[in-house]
Amino acid sequence: MENRTSLQYIFVTLKGMAMGAADVVPGVSGGTIAFISGIYEELITSINNINLALFKTFKRDGFKAAWTQLNGNFLLALFIGIFISLFSLATLVSWLLENEPVLLWSFFFGLVAASVIFVGKEIENWNAVAIVALIIGAAVAFYITKLPPSGNSDSLIYLFFSGALAVCAMILPGISGAFILVLLGSYKTILDAVHEKNVTLIAVVGAGAVFGLLSFAKLLKWMFNHYKNVTLAVLTGFILGSLNKIWPWKRVLELRMIGEKEIIIDENVSPFAYDGDNQLLYAVLAAIVGFSLIFILERTASKK
Repeated sequence: MENRTSLQYIFVTLKGMAMGAADVVPGVSGGTIAFISGIYEELITSINNINLALFKTFKRDGFKAAWTQLNGNFLLALFIGIFISLFSLATLVSWLLENEPVLLWSFFFGLVAASVIFVGKEIENWNAVAIVALIIGAAVAFYITKLPPSGNSDSLIYLFFSGALAVCAMILPGISGAFILVLLGSYKTILDAVHEKNVTLIAVVGAGAVFGLLSFAKLLKWMFNHYKNVTLAVLTGFILGSLNKIWPWKRVLELRMIGEKEIIIDENVSPFAYDGDNQLLYAVLAAIVGFSLIFILERTASKK
């Protein structure tokens, strides 16, 4: 945990906005953004500070001591950024997914491909265990991307657990929380709730997210403390395997109507087999921008 200036907290908020923007897209993980912007382990550690000891500190020493123990300024700045993004960029990202899917997916494909290199560089010891962990991580993520999406569910209990599972995926680099919501059939319901300012649904999903975040962060923290090398290898595999989901050129195999919601089943194809304008030049440029952005973020994060 760091003592930061006001300007540095503004940068934390901007990183939160980048995480929020990524999490709106089904296929890109906010955890990946947190990792490449240099705040991942601090985020996991700070979430783990929300425990019984924190409440004891609050009771004994007051709010200020508890806030410091929580690393509250960091979490507040980060989550302000995430929520700004979710509410301001949800409409823009929905529009891009509808109108410019190839360019949007190309940008994120470049960004996530660079993330594989970035996270892989953090692995200090490339031994047999790390290689097996990477392969298992990639296989699991690839398998998840091949699962067929489910129909929509408006049940509040179902949406609570959807929020819990999605936030677990959100803080895992590589596996997208939004994509988990698509698989569970809750993505459109929640996105519509954000657009329509449906406070009840947002509150239920938010409560599920808090529940999932607090429980899953403990496991991640334990793994980083005891098996950091293997954990990084698994995370690198997750990111590598997730590239299948965000390949820009797809062929629609089936359209399913679940109630009033349209679910698309598709497969990846070569840009030259793409039905329509493949926008190849612009797509390559978008991918290069996304790829380059990772290393710009890395250089920025490394400068204190």
